[in-house]
Amino acid sequence: MKRFSYELIHTDKRTGARAGVFHTPHGDIETPIFMPVGTAATVKSLLPSTLKDLGVQILLSNTYHLYLRPGSETVAQAGGLHKFMNWDRPILTDSGGFQVFSLGDLRKITDDGVTFSSHIDGSRHMFTPESVMKTEHDLGADIIMAFDECSPYGCDKSYAKQAMTRTHKWLDRCSKAHVNGEQMLFPIIQGNMFEDLRVESAKFARDYAECGIAVGGLSVGEPSEVMYKMMDVIRPYLPENMPHYLMGVGTPDYILEGVERGIDMCDCVLPTRIARNGTAMTSHGKVVIRNGVYKQDFSPLDDDCDCYCCRNFTKAYLRHLVNCKEILAAELLSIHNIRFLLKLAEGAREAIKNDMFTEYKREFYSKYYGTNGK
Repeated sequence: MKRFSYELIHTDKRTGARAGVFHTPHGDIETPIFMPVGTAATVKSLLPSTLKDLGVQILLSNTYHLYLRPGSETVAQAGGLHKFMNWDRPILTDSGGFQVFSLGDLRKITDDGVTFSSHIDGSRHMFTPESVMKTEHDLGADIIMAFDECSPYGCDKSYAKQAMTRTHKWLDRCSKAHVNGEQMLFPIIQGNMFEDLRVESAKFARDYAECGIAVGGLSVGEPSEVMYKMMDVIRPYLPENMPHYLMGVGTPDYILEGVERGIDMCDCVLPTRIARNGTAMTSHGKVVIRNGVYKQDFSPLDDDCDCYCCRNFTKAYLRHLVNCKEILAAELLSIHNIRFLLKLAEGAREAIKNDMFTEYKREFYSKYYGTNGK
C-alpha cells in the first residue's frame, strides 16, 4: 500500500482556501472534507454501506471509548479497526485526551500522564503518551493523534501555558513511541485563546508534522470571533505541504470559516447527535421536524438534497417517526445531515477550484442564516 502524501490542487486566489488530495494507505481523501464520527467504531444507526453511498471518505473513532470497551487488544486481535468495523476507507482515531480532560474530578493530570476513573464502572486507568500510542497502534487507524492537554476556555494564561508546555512534552514522547509506518501521527496545536501561545505551539508542533497537523482546543465555548482570530493567528505557521485538521467542528459556519482560513479537514458528532433529537440542517436553515407545522407537510425535507431521506420521504412522515420515537427517524435524519455537510464541503471544493469561494460562502450564508456576512 502507498504511504501518505498531500497534493495541493488549487488555492483560491482571494481567500487562500485550499483544494487538495490527501493520499493514505486506505484511499485518497479529497479536501476540504467533513469527517463523520463513529465514536465506538460505528456511526450511530448507519451501516458502512450507507456511509459509502453518502460519499463518506473517512471516519473517526475514539481511543478513550474503544480502550474501555471492547479494549484495544480485542480490536487488534480482530485485525484492527478496518476489519473490526468492516470499513475499508481511511480512519482517524483521536488520542482520547479531550474525553479524559472532560471527566473533571474523575481525573488527575501530572507530567507523566492522566489518571482517571472510567465513566462506565469507576475503574481506575492511566493514559500516558506511550500507552496512548500503543492503544492507537492496536486500533490501527490510518491517522492517529498525539496525546495532548486541552485547557478549558476561560482559564488564565498561566494554566494555559502550563497545559501547552505539557502538550509539547507529550508530543515529543508520542513521536518517540510511534513506530508504525502505516500510521500517520498528527501533532496538535494548543495554547487556548492567547495569541502568543498559539503561535508558539504552532511553531513547535510543525517540527513534528510529517504529513498532517491538527488545531485543538477551539470550538470549546469561546465566542466565534475569538475562534476565528486564533485561526487567523496560526495560519501563517501551518505547513503548506500537508493537510490542516480543525478538531471538533461541525456547524456549517465553523466549517466554512475554517476552510477560508486554510483548514482541510473537520469533524464533529453534531450531525448525528441533532438527528437523534429530531433536528435537520437544510439548505434554508435548521428544521426542527417534531414541530406541529410539519404535521401535514408532504414536501421533502430539503428540495436541494440528493440523499435517500429527501428522495423518498416527506416532512410529515419524518415528524411522525420522531414523535413516535421510531429508530428510523434517527437513521433518516442522520443520513440527511451527514450528506448535507458532505455536500457543503464538496461545494466549497468546487468553488475553490474556480476561485469562487467568497461567492459560495456568501450565497450559503444568505440561504442558511439569512445573512451575507460572518
